Amino acid sequence: MTKSQHMNKGKNLSVIIPVFNEDQNISSVLTKLVNKYPDAEIIVVNDASIDDTAEVCKQFPIILISHPYRIGNGAAIKTGLRKSTRDIIVCMDGDGQHKVEDISRFLEKLDEGFDMIVGARYKRTQASLLRYLANTLYNKLASWMVGHTISDLTSGFRVAYRKKFLQFYHLLPNGFSYPTTITMAFFRSGYYVDYVPIEAMKRKGSSSIRILRDGFRFLVIIFRIGTLYSPLKLFIPISAMHFALALSYYGYTYITEHRFTNMSVLLFTVSLVIGLIGLISEQITNLNYSRLLNIESNKDT
Repeated sequence: MTKSQHMNKGKNLSVIIPVFNEDQNISSVLTKLVNKYPDAEIIVVNDASIDDTAEVCKQFPIILISHPYRIGNGAAIKTGLRKSTRDIIVCMDGDGQHKVEDISRFLEKLDEGFDMIVGARYKRTQASLLRYLANTLYNKLASWMVGHTISDLTSGFRVAYRKKFLQFYHLLPNGFSYPTTITMAFFRSGYYVDYVPIEAMKRKGSSSIRILRDGFRFLVIIFRIGTLYSPLKLFIPISAMHFALALSYYGYTYITEHRFTNMSVLLFTVSLVIGLIGLISEQITNLNYSRLLNIESNKDT
């Protein structure tokens, strides 16, 4: 893509960069962005950094928004979304791990008819083996929940249409798991999502993400969004597990005691109740999704 093409693309871009204590990295990111996309709307959301991040950002022709106190990475993205005015949203980190050069590849993919393009990190560029294994587990679990292959659930580097991104604004958490939420929401809503392999550069300084603390939050988000968009994927296996347990226990007590025990009754009942809850949740989900589609179609007309 030539420089003039980059400039033309930039007129339609809002680049949102959440930052927290990134004075060592943000300058190089903004320098590349301003040079390659001088007409883009570049929004840096400073999540109450205690270093010189804000002062560094003021040296560039960008929109700088500073939170009065730290809220979280997801909250910074939501702040940027509220401020953005262009049709296409680019979300990237300010720690230097994401290459500005990859944005053009994302935009080319977006032009092929996709609604969101996500950067999928190579295995060798993951921060650590433990994080790679954790991300692999999240990817497998989320893929099962939404019924599509998710290559990198937690990647914060993505391009999407603003209008569709805003549909799920109310679902985005304030913490680090916003990529998980928006990815699963897009998939479950039937939007077209594709992945582009990227090389994540080594960052300067330490990351504020902690595997154990934030890993549990990611799992909660996966189940929350999965329950919201595909509750039967969660409730039916649990119901089937209780039914199998009830049947096994009944077989054991019938052979050993020749009777149908209260525990077997309880397990069968629990299995039935969980299954019915799943069916009701599925109907509520379908009604909510139909309402969302009607709202969007009315906006278009």
